[in-house]
Amino acid sequence: MSNKIKIDKCAITNNIRKLRFMANEMTQQDLADKTGVTRQTIVAIENGKYFPTLELAFRIARVFETPLDQVFEFQFIPSEKS
Repeated sequence: MSNKIKIDKCAITNNIRKLRFMANEMTQQDLADKTGVTRQTIVAIENGKYFPTLELAFRIARVFETPLDQVFEFQFIPSEKS
């Protein structure tokens, strides 16, 4: 019998909206300007419709002066055993 967990899915969430609010209510446009992307990209990331490149994820974390794992959270979702 194996103790390995089969991973079928993963979930990536973010705290960008909360971090923007805590940073003097930074706008999406302000964050976009500071990271070199469009406001639409920030909107899509916040809403979980787009996942940033690793480089962009680090740039976002740097803007908020916070560790990457406090901006983005990654969770494995194990498949149910049959």
